[in-house]
Order: sequence, then structure tokens, then C-alpha cells
Amino acid sequence: MRIEQTHTVTRSRIAERRRVRPGRLSPDTELTLGLSEREYPVLPVLWQLQISHYVEKVRWALDYKHVPHIRRTLLPGLHVFTARRLTGDTSTTPVLTIGERSIGDSTRIIATIEERWPHPPLYPEDQGQRRRALELEEFFDEELGPHLRRAFYHELLPHPELVVPLFTHGRPAAARILQAGFPLLRVAMRRRFEISVESAAWSRAKMVAAMDRLEREISTTGHLVGDSFTVADLTAAALFYGVVRPVEFPYPMVPEDDLPDSWREFTDSLARRPGGRWVTEIYHRHRGRSADRTGPQRAKADRTDPEATRDGKQQPIKRRPT
Repeated sequence: MRIEQTHTVTRSRIAERRRVRPGRLSPDTELTLGLSEREYPVLPVLWQLQISHYVEKVRWALDYKHVPHIRRTLLPGLHVFTARRLTGDTSTTPVLTIGERSIGDSTRIIATIEERWPHPPLYPEDQGQRRRALELEEFFDEELGPHLRRAFYHELLPHPELVVPLFTHGRPAAARILQAGFPLLRVAMRRRFEISVESAAWSRAKMVAAMDRLEREISTTGHLVGDSFTVADLTAAALFYGVVRPVEFPYPMVPEDDLPDSWREFTDSLARRPGGRWVTEIYHRHRGRSADRTGPQRAKADRTDPEATRDGKQQPIKRRPT
């Protein structure tokens, strides 16, 4: 049985990415120091599907580093065209736009974030530990992420009343559009992710194997690599969020009582394991405060208009009258 891996990540792709200027102060540090709008004229824009665990990876990295940013939520299906238009080489979210440049793929995005906003670090300073952290990031990206997605949608796609709100929280007009088009979207998603009874069962087995691997990797320090929080911890926890359902997750989830019985029982069995408890603890200790500046959450000091993006390009801050 051929199962397509839809989130292909290699270290060579990171090495080939366009370089960005390293060592720049984080945006809130610049604001604290009173640097001018000319020196920091725009905020990064994160293009997202709210439910995506790969997007959660990037949201967490931005929040952990206190990088103020704007979140632009897309509709599933249509997000493919937006991502391709922005990046030229990516057909899904997350996409992060920084100035004139848009980057796809969660691993490449975090590499860019780490280079541009290095503190607090997600990559270990020790080179051996760094290689190990990146290897674990890739393992969970490839061996957990696609399989959790497939198994989840196999159970939930028959229930549009449960799925539509996961993509459209706070956007009633978008919810009506998605509800009307959901039968076509369901067919497209089953085809794209190769969802069937057999493939979903295989993906459940891969989820169990990923939990086994996680539990083997947890060290006496409570982390996967070294004695501090790294991209390895972040990736494993973010991709398992749908199993553990942490209260720190920034968007609503399907109420537990509304989940199909078979899915609830399966995920509960993983959440009760030591690895599931570890994910809950990592979220509690490290998920932290949101740096999202979209809409009412935007801080007074951050004066970027969340609607002031055209064709994927951020527009300069509008100066207030003095």
C-alpha cells in the first residue's frame, strides 16, 4: 500500500534556504528599546489553518520567542492556492511572511525564526545535541504528523458539524462558506491524504510507535535533548496536541463528549501513557503567552494593520497623528 508523505523535510532543504540577517533583536525588544518604526516597519504574518499541528509548531516557536506577529486564517482547500502564490514551492500551511519573503514548511520556518530571533534558543549550542534535536524534529514531522492527521480525519470527516468550527473559529461568514462546500472538500481531503479504513488503521499503529519512541527519548532532565527546552520537545508536543488536548492550545477543539467513541478511546489510551503526561507537562511549562497581534489581541504598541497585506506582501505601519 502506497502512503504519500505530504510533509517532506530534509536538512538539505534547510541548507538551501535563502539566508536572512542573523542576530536581529526580537520585535518586542526593539519596541522596549524605543527603536523607530523605520527600523522595524512591519510584523511577520503567519498564514494558517487553525487546526493544523504543523502550524501549532510555528505558532509555539513565535510565542516562545515573544515575536509579535499577525495571524491570517485561511479556508481549507483554498489555502493551497494562497500558499503556492506566496511561496512558489509550498502548497500547504504554515507559511510565514517576513517583509518581502514568504517561507513554507514548518522546519524551514523554525530554522529562519531561530536565525533571525535567536533568543531564547530552540537549537542547542552543542553541535552534537543540535544534530540530535533536528533528527528528532524530523522523525516526529515524518513519522507522526501525517499519520495523526490521517487517522483524525478518517474519524471526523463524516461529521462536518464538528470539523467546520475547527477551521473557522470567530469567522461566521467563513463557516457558512465552508459548510456549503464541505461535501467537495471531504472528497478532496480523502484523496489527498489517502484516507481509507486500511490506511487509517496503519496510521494509528504509527501513532503508537511514535509514542513508544517519545517515551524512550525522554531523559532524566525531563527533556528529549540536553537539559533545556528545544525544537525536539516543541515538535513532539505540538504534533501530539490532538491526543492530549492541552488547555494551553490557542483555539477551540471538538468537545471531548462529541468525539466519536472509537477515536476518544484510542486517544485517551495514549494520553494516559507517560509520554502523554509528558506532553501535557511540556505545554504547561513552555507554551506560554501568545505573541499574536491580530485583532483585539494586538498590543497598543504594535501598530501594524492586520488587513494591510496585499498579494502576500506586508504593508508599512500607518503612523498615528502626533
